[in-house]
Amino acid sequence: MIPDHVVDEVRTRADIVEIIGEHIPLKKAGKEYRALCPFHQEKTPSFFVIPNKQFYNCFGCGESGDVFTFLMKRLGLEFTDAVKLLAARYGVEVPETRGPPADDQFKPLREALAFAADFYERILHEDPRGEHARAYLAQRGLDLEAAKRFRLGAAPDDWRALREAAAKHGMGDERLLEAGLVKVSERAAAGEAQAEPYDRFRDRLIFPIPDVGGRIVAFGGRVLGKAREGVPKYLNSPETPIYHKGALLYGIGWARGAIRREGKALLVEGNMDYVSLAARGLEHVVAGLGTALTEEQADLIARYAKTAVLIYDSDAAGLRATFKTGDALLRAGVHPLVATLPTGEDPDSLVRKGGPQALRPFIEAAVDVLDRKLQILDERGYFGDIDGIRRGLDRLLPTLRAATDPALRDIYVARVAVKTGVRRETLEQELTPGRSYGERRLAPTEVPVRPPRRDRVAEREKRAEDERLLVALMLLDRERIQAAAAAVTPADFDDGLFREIFVALVDDGDAATIETRVSPGAAVRARELLRQAAEVADADQIFRDAIASMRLPGLLKRIDWIQHEFAGVDGEAAGRQLLTERMQIEAELSVLKAGAKLGSKASAWGGAYRRRKGEN
Repeated sequence: MIPDHVVDEVRTRADIVEIIGEHIPLKKAGKEYRALCPFHQEKTPSFFVIPNKQFYNCFGCGESGDVFTFLMKRLGLEFTDAVKLLAARYGVEVPETRGPPADDQFKPLREALAFAADFYERILHEDPRGEHARAYLAQRGLDLEAAKRFRLGAAPDDWRALREAAAKHGMGDERLLEAGLVKVSERAAAGEAQAEPYDRFRDRLIFPIPDVGGRIVAFGGRVLGKAREGVPKYLNSPETPIYHKGALLYGIGWARGAIRREGKALLVEGNMDYVSLAARGLEHVVAGLGTALTEEQADLIARYAKTAVLIYDSDAAGLRATFKTGDALLRAGVHPLVATLPTGEDPDSLVRKGGPQALRPFIEAAVDVLDRKLQILDERGYFGDIDGIRRGLDRLLPTLRAATDPALRDIYVARVAVKTGVRRETLEQELTPGRSYGERRLAPTEVPVRPPRRDRVAEREKRAEDERLLVALMLLDRERIQAAAAAVTPADFDDGLFREIFVALVDDGDAATIETRVSPGAAVRARELLRQAAEVADADQIFRDAIASMRLPGLLKRIDWIQHEFAGVDGEAAGRQLLTERMQIEAELSVLKAGAKLGSKASAWGGAYRRRKGEN
């Protein structure tokens, strides 16, 4: 027996058009390929290969199947031999296993998800309760044939419709809960109240999410009509034993063949963008299942293409997601290009109004991700003064570090050096693994003196308290989010969960839906923080104190770095630049101290920092 995940991997990598085309001549017919059937005698081609489904079908004799089935029937192979043949060709290792086949331990979950997909489809196509969703699809220019192609469905505006239907088929609440199809209230989950589970998806257009092998593992739901306050516009299944959103892309199973043929992937933000583009002929497209691409998702794209075009919204949140995604792709060895759409447009709106040809010019005009960063920073005046250049470098260096291709990284360094005026040698030193921008370069003979362990523990505890207070107050009042984002960065956080909540708030600004956009651990932390923040007195002063305390170490580091650079500076102009920057930082320190109750805190931070550097 060959493990299911290995079979899925081989199926994912194999291109059915390529394999069948080596045995019989195929001719393109629209989105499909056709030929004379190899399994019966005929004069008119009735054998069709459907790339987006990785499937073939003969309308003459009824033969159909996937790439394995074709090789089994054409070459007389057993299933395992067909898998091994393709595995060797596409570089997939097949482990040797013996003994009887193991039962699928997740079969009950898969059955529940398959039942739910059928239920939602019936509601959309056959039930009066699906009228709202049918009208919404018509408004978006999508017919029911497109809905059938992607198995779209509708969740009725009913708290227990799916649960009651599943119960009639012997599916209990425990199985539905594990599959993420129903949920219980927080109070009931905490044992504070008795409540029956209720449907997770209600009054939503439903997008089944298949894995690369085509099996449904989760669902996404878009609210129909305008989202009510406190109700997220998009809602996804939680992570389950068979669904890990960071390891999957929406549409990858349908699109992988087209991506391989085109040599590039189009990457959009949401499920609706994917369906809208794929239904209108742009089939080499996938969508992420979160705000920015994970390393695993980037590696998944790298299997099929070495270029990706990012077609995200051009607002602040969309740009942040674009650049985070671009860095993830660079680390995976994929070259990211950024398509910039007209203000107020998104991929779906363009193709609805003008078809795929309306989007193609923007795809063709896409620019390298670093070039796009430079354009935006230039437009916003970052390169007009020293402080702007310093802040601009903070935004450029992650992309330089992410570039794993040596030639591309060399090009990036050269462009940033020319644009910023920073010496190439300095930039290359900043790309050393583990080094952050502005970190002091210690001579080989310098040995930092560590402060006593007691002081280090106290410092870490104070740091954690500052991070906790800052994020708690951001959750309590969304007007503080922008102020915090302007003062601190994700790199300023030591605690990973606080950092995750901070990033989610900056990306979206909506504390009400924070738990749907972060990991389970961060969701629990966010609930705790909200309860604590409601009890904070003198919140504005505490907020200023927390920002000042988090900013201070970085500013002191920067002053130290300037002192070190000044000792070896070559040229009067360069020396003046460093002195000017130091004066700007000292002015910022004065502002921080004036706005916050730092006092001895600033001295304590400065003393602890300099002890670490061996300067006391």
